[in-house]
Amino acid sequence: MSRRIIAFDNVSADGYFASPDGNLDWVVSDDDVDRSAASHIGGADAMVFGRKTYDMFEAFWPKALQDPKGPADPHAPGRRSDAIAKMAVWINDAEKLVFTRNPKPLTWKNSRNMGEFNPAAVEALKRGPGGDLMIFGSGTVVSQLAAHGLVDEFQFLTNPVLLGDGRALLTGVAKRIRVRLIECKPFPTGKVMMRYAPV
Repeated sequence: MSRRIIAFDNVSADGYFASPDGNLDWVVSDDDVDRSAASHIGGADAMVFGRKTYDMFEAFWPKALQDPKGPADPHAPGRRSDAIAKMAVWINDAEKLVFTRNPKPLTWKNSRNMGEFNPAAVEALKRGPGGDLMIFGSGTVVSQLAAHGLVDEFQFLTNPVLLGDGRALLTGVAKRIRVRLIECKPFPTGKVMMRYAPV
């Protein structure tokens, strides 16, 4: 059985995955979402990144684990939970595969520079041993993966927020991608998890 690539993103109700300046301060925190994410992450053992998102994660998660009060929610400073702590451990321990032309060394543990995006390299990863591969944010890489039919599941966590303007997750994809709904799960805060697989 081949490894799957799962793209996970918080999105606004009007379809943006970041505000125009890249900010994510609009993401609504939800304890049930955190517990659900922590309980399902075990099937994956690696993350795929673009360099910008990798740098954002590296700046936050290693330090979060060192906080004596426990890891904080990156979207709500000061908010903590057992589920966030579990996610922090997984994120720090997972293999990190970074598609980048930036030659600056990757110093976060278990990180590997994959060089410029190469669909053949991704196909080889999917055929190799290991669990599923998660990709958070990294809109440029998600767009390239989607354009080559390499994303096996899209998980959109829709937030009850209208941004009015922002950054689209997928850009530069020349063809339409038909998807089928796998799951639609609402949460108490008004967030809704929408899981789709390409047809």
